[in-house]
Amino acid sequence: MPITRAETGSMMPSEKSRRQFRKWLSYVAILIVVVLVLGGGYWGYGTIATPHPDNGKWQAVFLANGQVYFGKLEGVNKPYATLSDIYYLQVSQPLQQPAEGANQQQPNINLIKLGDELHGPEDAMYIERSKILFWENLKDDGRVVQAISQAKK
Repeated sequence: MPITRAETGSMMPSEKSRRQFRKWLSYVAILIVVVLVLGGGYWGYGTIATPHPDNGKWQAVFLANGQVYFGKLEGVNKPYATLSDIYYLQVSQPLQQPAEGANQQQPNINLIKLGDELHGPEDAMYIERSKILFWENLKDDGRVVQAISQAKK
């Protein structure tokens, strides 16, 4: 004959309440796992997976409006990245079209230091992160970096 709780005088939980407790505990465990996975993915994406510009190199910054600037890029993970020591390329076409059969003249490409324009900007640009399509670290032996080195002399 089985012994009942009333006969033993103890507070043994019933099988139903133990099942409810295990069910509740499994929901809590699943919730904790989901929070850890989603939270770990969010923090990992924001810190580990995001590349940073090499401070010892020049960067080319390609903007959504088609402009390209060269300089020292910082704060790419902030709402506004900062570009300093800025240069850009200016392409000028020949004024007259060559006669038919004559050699085509190549456009002149000049590297321009930001700051001498009519509006007199300072040598820092604050670019909304969403306006940057991509950026690249430039090699020291690339033509742009060599031209910047010559301009700085």
